[in-house]
Amino acid sequence: MEVVENEEKTGIAQSSSEGTHQASNCRTGGLRTMPFIIVNETFEKIASLGLTPNMVFYLRDDYGFQIAAASSILSLWSAASNALAIAGAVLADSYVGRFRSIILGSFSSFLGMALLWLTAMIPQLKPSSCSSSGILCDSANPYQLAILFTSLGFISIGAGCIRPCSIAFGADQLTNEKKPNNEGVLDTYFNWYYASSGIASVIALTLIVYIQDEFGWRTGFAVPAVLMLFSVLIFLVGSSLYVKVKPTQSLLTGLLQVIVVAFKNRRLSLPYSNYDQYYLGPDPKFLVPTDSMRCLNKACLIKDAENDLNPDGSISNPWNLCSVEHVESLKNFLRIIPMWSTGILMLVCLNQNSFGTLQAKTMNRHITGVVMLGDSVLD
Repeated sequence: MEVVENEEKTGIAQSSSEGTHQASNCRTGGLRTMPFIIVNETFEKIASLGLTPNMVFYLRDDYGFQIAAASSILSLWSAASNALAIAGAVLADSYVGRFRSIILGSFSSFLGMALLWLTAMIPQLKPSSCSSSGILCDSANPYQLAILFTSLGFISIGAGCIRPCSIAFGADQLTNEKKPNNEGVLDTYFNWYYASSGIASVIALTLIVYIQDEFGWRTGFAVPAVLMLFSVLIFLVGSSLYVKVKPTQSLLTGLLQVIVVAFKNRRLSLPYSNYDQYYLGPDPKFLVPTDSMRCLNKACLIKDAENDLNPDGSISNPWNLCSVEHVESLKNFLRIIPMWSTGILMLVCLNQNSFGTLQAKTMNRHITGVVMLGDSVLD
């Protein structure tokens, strides 16, 4: 009984820190919502990743871009998709919530993929008189480039809204269940989520690429667009079952507030014995700030209690005073930056999709039964 009671308190604390649930009765949330969320993420990943490997050939052969220019465009496209995930997280946490953010991202991705498919279907949307190698090709006019880059932009916006919210939205459906084995249920969900992401990546980088090579761009772009449409529809089907957490405040906003307040109070001296000057906040986890990165401790110093605090003891302006917990959260965030930065070089290598695709295009991809004679291949 004590274990159940403690886990119930933990669940309530987590719920109050993340926001108030719009619907928290037994009719919403739970494992029955997992298929809709996982299928939405799987189809989005298949559709978006399936466009990446061969896109360099589409830009070269149909738009007349040089290989270097096409690779630069794809690198910027990938960078924009990853960077917009930060904006998508802030948008979901502070303004529209995770559910609406996923809906917005899904529609944006579908619109971008449909627009990209139209560039392959309508001859007027791309340059004419292109050779098979893209060497002899008319330059794309501004209107054609605008359509192309708009489609890529919509896909990036969609990825930025879906990717930071999908896994957290699934966790929202399970953290509302006050059960002793809730932690095990969450572990199961994360395992299936990452397994589906891996399967989606394999399908995207094999089957979708094969369809583009064998059946051309019209079919190759139509398949991701249809998959994205199914992703939107399947996610909407489960709308009435979801637990929808109301937006409160983004974690990034709270961390930024600590930096701003610490800079404002940079001329103040830290107390050595009177710890009552630190603002602990409601239900404090820390009684005093740690000694590491002491310059940030100035963000939780109470300068003027009458102006800094409301009558109920809450902060009147978070851009003038922060709690000790917020300060410690920023310190923890800064501590993991060195570990995070070690993955940059690895991700740079993984994002060189165009390089590997271009090399593979020049290779003999037959495994057996092939004899090479000069530049020809005989079965």
